[in-house]
Amino acid sequence: MGQALARDVAVDRAYWDLSNPGWFDALKARRSLLPPGLPLNDNAADRGVRVFNELRLPDVPGRPRMADSGNDWVRDVVRALFGSWDPLNGVRYIEEIFALVPKKNSKTTGAAGIMLTVLIINERPSAQFALFGPTQEIATLSFSAIKGMIEADEELPDLLHVQDHLKIITNRLTGATLKVMTFDAKVATGGKYAGALIDEVHLLGTISWAADVLRQIRGGRISIAEGFLILISTQSDSPPAGVFKTELDYGRAVRDGRITNSVLLPIFYELPEEVQRDPAQPWKSPELWALVTPNLGFSITIPRLQTLFAKADADGAAELRGWASQHLNIEIGLALHSNRWIGADYWEGAADRAITFADLLRRSECIVFGADGGGLDDLFGFAALGREKGSGRWLHWGRAYADRGVLERHKQAAPRLLDFEKDNDLVFIDIAEAQDSDVAEMVEMIVAARDAGLLPANDDGEIVNAIGIDRSGVAIGLLIDALLREGFPATAMRAVGQGYRLQTAHGIAARKLKQGTLRHAGQPLMAWSVGNAKAEMQGHSVVITKQTSGVAKIDPLIALFNAVDLMSYNPQAAGTPGIFV
Repeated sequence: MGQALARDVAVDRAYWDLSNPGWFDALKARRSLLPPGLPLNDNAADRGVRVFNELRLPDVPGRPRMADSGNDWVRDVVRALFGSWDPLNGVRYIEEIFALVPKKNSKTTGAAGIMLTVLIINERPSAQFALFGPTQEIATLSFSAIKGMIEADEELPDLLHVQDHLKIITNRLTGATLKVMTFDAKVATGGKYAGALIDEVHLLGTISWAADVLRQIRGGRISIAEGFLILISTQSDSPPAGVFKTELDYGRAVRDGRITNSVLLPIFYELPEEVQRDPAQPWKSPELWALVTPNLGFSITIPRLQTLFAKADADGAAELRGWASQHLNIEIGLALHSNRWIGADYWEGAADRAITFADLLRRSECIVFGADGGGLDDLFGFAALGREKGSGRWLHWGRAYADRGVLERHKQAAPRLLDFEKDNDLVFIDIAEAQDSDVAEMVEMIVAARDAGLLPANDDGEIVNAIGIDRSGVAIGLLIDALLREGFPATAMRAVGQGYRLQTAHGIAARKLKQGTLRHAGQPLMAWSVGNAKAEMQGHSVVITKQTSGVAKIDPLIALFNAVDLMSYNPQAAGTPGIFV
């Protein structure tokens, strides 16, 4: 990557097509995931690969060259990086690369080799490059790998000066530096990097300030025409969140052609969404494993994966999902743990993403609601549960509300909560200014069900047992008052017993999930809430509580249980079933 020549002002920014709709066919054929027909500068790309291939692995007997010790996923990154820079017009056509690669496929070693190659080839005087590890341990491993590659070569020690105490490598000819460091908030005030690589991005997902720092890194290279950013990661072993989820969703959209005119190249070794989400878990078949294991036969083998799989499978569902996320890049939709609510095992398999609240009004013969929580430190969980015409299946849709101050009080959970806001499943309000807008929106939905004749009623037509509530909830009184002002009788609200008294409701919910007679909207908010729930034995009863105090909210799930309690009595709607279409 040479120093940029003067930009030709007559040249408009042109975008390459970085989509690859045939990516799964490429995986099945063991072909490169670079988009076919990518107009790379082959001379520059080949030069980068030649330098990379000559680097040696310092921690492998015989110190083999990179050319002899791995398959091509890393070389694809190198080719794209060096072959997409046009020094004549000062245009980089691929400014960012995101490689999603499973564990044990030489990611950290590959990342070290990529940035060392950049430092060797770069011609910009005094350029600053950075390799960020999300933890000190990963950063140390990366630096050790780079240092070892330099020491294993006959010529590189004369070209590159290594400062162990600073974790900085300097090119003696150009004065360019490569600094290896831990990703932290101080990076935001750091240098302007001509190029940066961030390893194991999934670990940044729950860091509240990660998005701001990433923005600073991106902004710092704007004035450097050949500047680049590389992201490398394994899939998260918990539901993706924060910057990791944002980058992952964006990369998939580019890959699939839903976003065009992008400067991001996604190289994702993963199975199609329908395979990942299939309740039958077809990814358990070793026949599929090779497709997402690009370094197969070098740093990892199928027999080794089978050994690890067998142990994880024997240790239970939680360990198996962790194995799948790390070794197959299976995206986890639900965090499972050993003392989970039993219904969690069947939650993902019961998803119907076509369900909306409007859908419930159209498909249901009767609808009940549940509400829970509402304190300044809580979510205000709200659930709508309909009984489907004809089939009798129960259909669930949920939403939650929270004071925006929760983001400050629980910074660790903030990235995930903001993701739910983007999904429109969590609504933030300012309690000081909102005039109870959360309660007003809930009442609006309950009124819609009433006006459609879908709320339970007694023989006299009076609405009864339509809204299940936890009377101890902080904001429940506000909801009750608002409903009374709207003309609802007091009989419309029913206090649902909590603690051990809720055992029947969550037992019914679990049974119907397994039967397939309870379907839900597949909302990440609810999956998170289900994953946070812990089953505890208290006396002879099972009580659902939070996994951890503070950030692990379960209010949306308890709201569902409150609704399940009401629906379990087989209520009949005020209107004539089936006439509302």
